Amino acid sequence: MSRVGSSRQMNNAVQRGEMVPRRATPADAATIADIYNEGIEDGIATFETRLRTPDDVRKWFGARFPIVVVEKGGQVIAFASTSEYRPRECYAGVAEFSVYVARSDRGLGAGRLAMQSLIKEAKEAGFWKLVSRVFPENAASRALLGQLGFREVGIYKRHAQSRGVWRDVVIVEALLTESLT
Repeated sequence: MSRVGSSRQMNNAVQRGEMVPRRATPADAATIADIYNEGIEDGIATFETRLRTPDDVRKWFGARFPIVVVEKGGQVIAFASTSEYRPRECYAGVAEFSVYVARSDRGLGAGRLAMQSLIKEAKEAGFWKLVSRVFPENAASRALLGQLGFREVGIYKRHAQSRGVWRDVVIVEALLTESLT
């Protein structure tokens, strides 16, 4: 991931408590799992109910799908990841994405920074489109994605159950070949 400024400038930014994006590594797996598990526990961003271990997250690495983290004061506070959309070859340039921010750091812009970095990394990896699904009531994610140039395509009704309740999801997409904010 290319960064603006030197590594010395970035180290100074970290020391001042500013947020800095970077590519994630398997060494980040425990913190990514902690952040993701907060999202699972909150129940507003995923259908998942099984908490993830660092070993679960380490399995995300090694493929061609970018994962980025955002650090503040040297601590990982957010991540954004891509994964396979469909196994068919015709969809090789389409990736699903997720973005999660630690509870204590929500509302500070870490999600935006993570997504901006992920979009750049996904373009560099040869993806032409990012897609995801967002719960309709997740206003913060919907607003962020809209500001970044994602389009709400439609709604999947009763897409799956979460904690015994059928949930709808809003389908979002961004064409990376178009200019995104």
